[in-house]
Amino acid sequence: MLITLTTTHQPATDLGYLIGKNPARAQSFELTVGQAHVFYPEANAERCTVALLLDIDPVALVRGRGETIGHYVNDRPFVAASFMAVAIARILRRGESKERPELAHTAIPLEVNVPVLRCRAGRARIEAVLAPLGYDTVTIEALPLDSKFPEWGASPYIALRLAGTLKLSGVLSHLYVLLPALDGDKHYYVGSDEVQKLVDHAGPWLAAHPEREWITSRYLKQRRSLVREALSQLILEDEDDAETADQQRDEREANIERPLSLNEQRLRAVLEVLVERGAHSVVDVGCGEGRLLALLMEERRFDKLLGVDVSCVALERAADRLKLDRLPALQRARIELKQSSLTYRDDALRGFDAVVAVEVVEHIDAERLEAVQANLFGHAASPLVVVTTPNADYNVLFEALRPGTFRHGDHRFEWTRAEFAAWSAEVADRYDYDVQLRGIGNVDATLGTPTQMAVFKKRELP
Repeated sequence: MLITLTTTHQPATDLGYLIGKNPARAQSFELTVGQAHVFYPEANAERCTVALLLDIDPVALVRGRGETIGHYVNDRPFVAASFMAVAIARILRRGESKERPELAHTAIPLEVNVPVLRCRAGRARIEAVLAPLGYDTVTIEALPLDSKFPEWGASPYIALRLAGTLKLSGVLSHLYVLLPALDGDKHYYVGSDEVQKLVDHAGPWLAAHPEREWITSRYLKQRRSLVREALSQLILEDEDDAETADQQRDEREANIERPLSLNEQRLRAVLEVLVERGAHSVVDVGCGEGRLLALLMEERRFDKLLGVDVSCVALERAADRLKLDRLPALQRARIELKQSSLTYRDDALRGFDAVVAVEVVEHIDAERLEAVQANLFGHAASPLVVVTTPNADYNVLFEALRPGTFRHGDHRFEWTRAEFAAWSAEVADRYDYDVQLRGIGNVDATLGTPTQMAVFKKRELP
C-alpha cells in the first residue's frame, strides 16, 4: 500500500520540514498490523517526492487485533484506505512546521499519486467529491481485473492522481477523510469519537462541500446517528451554508407540491382537527420554522403552545417568524420554543391537550422510530395526537418528482396508505388509542390524497 507526494516548490526539500521527516534517510514505524515506511525516491532543490509505504500483515488483521476484517484473504494490504488515513495522521505532520511556519501557510505545487484505491461509487461521484477541493488536475484510471485478460473488464479499483497548488495541510486533510470515504469501509470500529476526528480534520472544507452528506456518511460507515451528529457539528462550522442547503431541500419539496398548495391545506386540516376536538393547549413537535404555530397563534382558543425541534437554526427562524421579541406580554406568555430530540423522553411534552407531528415521522431513521413512538404516545400520553406524512402512492402524479425518489432530500422513507394504516393501527393498539385516518389534498380515485393524516384519540378508562 503506497502513496506519494511530490512538490516542485523550491527548495523542494523543504517538504521534509512540513511532514517532519528528513529527506536524507528512510524511517520506519510500528503499527498494530504491520509497519509503515517513509522514504524519498527523489530529493533535490527542484523536485522532491516523499513516499508512505505500509507493509500490512493480512493475518494480523483477523487475529486478536480488534480489527473488523473477517477474512484472511482480503485487499486491505494493497489499497489506500483507512489504514493509510491512520498512518497519515500518526506519521506525517498535518503540513505544519515550527521551522517553516510561513511555508506551512503557503500554497505550493503538489502532486498526489495513489496507485490503488478501491471505489465502487463510480467516476462521476469521485469527480463530484474532488472537484470543489481546488485541484487543477484529477486523473482517474480504472484498473483492469487482470492486465493479461482485458476482456474480463474493469475492477472496482482505480489509480488516482491529483495535482494543484494548495497548502499541504489541506491535501493531507483531504486524504485522511476521502481515502476511507471513497473506499467505503474502515478497519476498525466506528464510534462517536470518529465524529470529532472528522470535524477536527475536515471541518474547514467539508462544512461547505456540496457532497458533505455523502462523504460524512461513507466516512462513518453509514451509521446514521453518528452521521446526523457530525452534520449538525459541521453545520455549526458553516451555518450560513447549512441554512442554504436546508432551504434548497425545503424549496424542492415546496416546488413539487406547490401546484396543490399542499402545505397550506395540510396546516388548515390540522387546525380543523384541533378545533373539532376542543384542544386548547398544543405541542408542535418538529415545528421547523413555526408555520403551524403562527397559524395557531391567530386563534385565541389556543392559550398554551409549545414548539419543539432538534435544530437550533430552525427554532431561530421560528422565533423570527413569530416575532417573539416583539409580542405583547400576554401574547408572549402563550407560546414557548424548546430545543429537544424526539428520541428521548421529555417531560415538557406532558400535560397538553394535543401533540401534533406534521411531516415529521418520515425524517426519522427507521431504527429510532420506536423510541419516538414511546416518547409521543407513551410518555407524553396526550389525549389527542395528530400525525401527517406523505402518501407514497400519490408520488407518481407529481411531474417534478423522479420515479423512485422522495419528495424531500432528508426523508428516510415515505409510506404507502397500507403501510401508514398498519403503522397507525399498531401504535394505537400498543398505547391504548383509537385512530381515524383521513386524507389531505386533492383526491385521486385510485391513489388517494397526497398527504395522509392519522388522528389518535386516547381511549377513556372504563
